[in-house]
Amino acid sequence: MRGKQAIGVAVRGPDGQIFAGQEPLDSILHRNRFARAPFFRGVVVLYETLVIGTKWLMRSGSLAAAGEGVAFGGKAVALTMLFTIALAVGLFVLLPLLVAQGGVSFFFGDVSGGLEAFVVHLLEGLIRVVVFVGYLLLVSRSAEIGRVFQYHGAEHMTIHTLEADLPLTTENVRRFPTAHPRCGTEFLVIFILVSILVFSLLAGVELWVAILGRILLIPVIAAVSYEVLKWGAKRRDHSVWRWLFLPGIWLQSITTRQPDDSMIEVAICSMQEALAANGETAPEGSWDPVREPIPDAAELARDVEARLAAGERAAAGGDPEEA
Repeated sequence: MRGKQAIGVAVRGPDGQIFAGQEPLDSILHRNRFARAPFFRGVVVLYETLVIGTKWLMRSGSLAAAGEGVAFGGKAVALTMLFTIALAVGLFVLLPLLVAQGGVSFFFGDVSGGLEAFVVHLLEGLIRVVVFVGYLLLVSRSAEIGRVFQYHGAEHMTIHTLEADLPLTTENVRRFPTAHPRCGTEFLVIFILVSILVFSLLAGVELWVAILGRILLIPVIAAVSYEVLKWGAKRRDHSVWRWLFLPGIWLQSITTRQPDDSMIEVAICSMQEALAANGETAPEGSWDPVREPIPDAAELARDVEARLAAGERAAAGGDPEEA
């Protein structure tokens, strides 16, 4: 859960206990005096989504793996983050361009003309939408990603509960939908639509210019998309704007799922941590679960490995009581 000054994090450990903590938002982007300024704040959100989000997903996975005596090193986390960013840029920004240019070149030859360049641009936008939706549908078939989407739903439901000023309890959280108008999924939908408009400025240029330009324009598109998201989130009561932003809600039927109670408990715990970092408290009557500080995954893995080794030695020695 993102607070004003820190991110509240909660993780269900391998033995069922809840680990929780806070990460201050103090990167060089957050410390900049323009961090909350219009447009620049969209770049900050992009950083939080790609870097901080991936890092905590990896830490969660590290704790789960540590429960089996397996440790992920810092290099593995860093490489995964780099791979994630490269995959996002390659799959959703560059691949549609290359496929569109290749397809139009096959049928028309030169793609630098006005009509051909326009066709490439339209085809690229269509391919980008298809790739994005297809990717979500594909990864949603994974059981592991399905659990992530359940936690995603629990996050939104808990935010709805807080915004309604109701006590954060499992029963109250259950009353709300898994979709939320300020969801990251909706941000990505707007990002794709804005990119289609912005990339039109590069229609007809040489391929290397088109590729470089798309990479350099990513922060600009993120900045504009975030402002559109915030603007639209404040106007959902009007039927016209509600219908305009409805595709983002529809896509959340893929990226969010109904959580079980244990996931809602983790979401409430995360919200409690975010509120505490803000110096705020949850509504009276809210559940405040018992939790432990997030452990170092490497140390936890070594402890588990030592216990497993001791159990194996005891079993080999024939001492059932020690085993």
